[in-house]
Amino acid sequence: MSFPDVRLRRVRQSRAVRDLVRETSLQPRQLVLPLFVREGIAEPVQIGSMPGVAQHSLDSLRAAAVEAAEAGVGGVMLFGVPAVRDAVGSGADDPRGILNVATEALASEVGDALVVQTDLCLDEFTDHGHCGVLAGDGSVDNDATLKRYTSMALAQARAGSQLLGLSGMMDGQVTVIRRALDAEGFTDTLLLAYAAKYASAFYGPFREAVDSQLKGDRRTYQLDPGNRREGVREAVVDEAEGADIVMVKPAMAFLDVLREVRDTVSIPVWAYQVSGEYAMIEAAGANGWIDRRAAILESLLSIRRAGADAVLTYWATEAAGWLRD
Repeated sequence: MSFPDVRLRRVRQSRAVRDLVRETSLQPRQLVLPLFVREGIAEPVQIGSMPGVAQHSLDSLRAAAVEAAEAGVGGVMLFGVPAVRDAVGSGADDPRGILNVATEALASEVGDALVVQTDLCLDEFTDHGHCGVLAGDGSVDNDATLKRYTSMALAQARAGSQLLGLSGMMDGQVTVIRRALDAEGFTDTLLLAYAAKYASAFYGPFREAVDSQLKGDRRTYQLDPGNRREGVREAVVDEAEGADIVMVKPAMAFLDVLREVRDTVSIPVWAYQVSGEYAMIEAAGANGWIDRRAAILESLLSIRRAGADAVLTYWATEAAGWLRD
């Protein structure tokens, strides 16, 4: 059948009809708010390349987490910014290190209202800015890094993290961390594997947010942006190793990978709307080139439509408020 018997516009004739037939929805519980906590500050420090986002003090971090919980956001993902760094990222597994102290604080403050999550990677804690321990030739030593990740995982679980975000892209990270957690009795601690994490140009503002010391790039462990099948393979391997959730990062530039990962694995799939994606929309909105609110909601809906069960986004609290209006 064809026109005039078929009139596809019928389902678009009013907002009520459009809402009734909408295929993809966006809800506050599907949003996760990344938060940065910086050691040694008494007041939040604004991040210049990410308008509206700050490095938090412990007090402002608590306030931001409470606001997110009250808005109905599903979780918060914590990133630590230490005052002192070294070659092996000693602050990462120090029980009194900034990330673990902040985790304890939020687990107590909002742990019953949302999922307190922690980034498990060494890049914020190393003086070279890489996600792992360096070998003598300057390369990232995969297996030596896994030992540090294991210690970091146990420290975060002891601090009260409910979900560990394995973002380092080391081979075998899910296996060794799962075994270590289970051996220590942390069988309920969730593992989010950043499976398809690409070496992307869209991470730029994040480097400012964590005061990254990186020189060079991470292309020997993060994925080549030209590779779709490799991203899917990483997700399949992480699922087999025991990941509870897998991640595609960045989100908007890799919606094709996100869709294929969602169609391939049986566990939840999340996506990270990264700092560069945030900064672009904020800049265009500030210049009046786009409708900021509409663009934010459309971008989040597109990530959900491509297959994400949840989205990490710096707009989580603000968008949740709009969705509940």
